[in-house]
Amino acid sequence: MPCAKFIVSGRVQGVFFRAATRDEALRLHLTGHARNLADGRVEVVACGAAGELNELERWLREGPPLARVSGVERTMADMDPPRQFSVA
Repeated sequence: MPCAKFIVSGRVQGVFFRAATRDEALRLHLTGHARNLADGRVEVVACGAAGELNELERWLREGPPLARVSGVERTMADMDPPRQFSVA
């Protein structure tokens, strides 16, 4: 099962970005996590089918209503897929 790591920049902290990302990942049947980074960005690691990872990336580029996403970087993540999606 492929895993991808996304680094999301912009106004993405303090706007329910991680919780909304968890909800979207669960809707897409993805596992992984979303966590704030010290520099104001959000890291999202997601594992699942390639089509769903692509759909999550499209969603991350928009984010929840209060967010203002300025960029999304995507790389492959070499890891064992977790069982659930968590927010840290």
